[in-house]
Amino acid sequence: MTNVVQWIRSLIYVIQIYILMAIMGIGFAPLAMFSGKVARWTCYQYARWAQFSAKWILGLRTEIRGTPPTDEVMIAAKHQSFLDIMMIYAAIPMPKFIMKKELLWAPFIGQYAYRMGCVPVDRNKRGKAIPKMLEDVSAGRQNPGQLVIYPQGTRVAPGVKADYKIGTYLIYEQLGQPCVPVATNVGVFWPRKGIMRKPGVAVVEFLDPIPPGLSRDDFMTRMVDSIEAASDRLMEEAQQYLT
Repeated sequence: MTNVVQWIRSLIYVIQIYILMAIMGIGFAPLAMFSGKVARWTCYQYARWAQFSAKWILGLRTEIRGTPPTDEVMIAAKHQSFLDIMMIYAAIPMPKFIMKKELLWAPFIGQYAYRMGCVPVDRNKRGKAIPKMLEDVSAGRQNPGQLVIYPQGTRVAPGVKADYKIGTYLIYEQLGQPCVPVATNVGVFWPRKGIMRKPGVAVVEFLDPIPPGLSRDDFMTRMVDSIEAASDRLMEEAQQYLT
């Protein structure tokens, strides 16, 4: 019976956040399409509501640990579900996500992401995207901020091992900025697929920065080890809410 009630709550939650996405996406579109500031504000309010309503409808609280960066850095984050995107977005002042170019055509999400300064990457021309972004920042055509990349390239379910892409190092090398690894356990409560959302405490943790200038092997080893160790710790911690 408990699982049935939680599933119904999950369904209510999913319905209301997608209805709100449509309402906000359409309602603020006339301004957001011409103003990155409005686009960012709209997405920030949505991310905050998604977390607030998860607490009251699902019994799923969210918690940010560590120190979210406020200067220009690259953020290499563990990605388990849509929730970790919203938590990171609401925690930092000027987030810019690496996104597949195809997402530009996704209703609301693509258009708002582009106005916020997210970086669309053509898989066939990915080497040109970051230099263009750096050029735009230097020329004042784009605001500086925190570039968020998912080094495994996709959502990865808790406990599943997936390779970290070498493209993360190439971006780190091009940017010449510190890299802040991010761990999470959100997938334990909010899975990649399905309606069910579980009560508990979903955590996103900002870890110690990796300084610029490391070799490929040193950078990849340090990034992977820190993200995986911290995520494993957080996922083990999450088990207390599932018993």
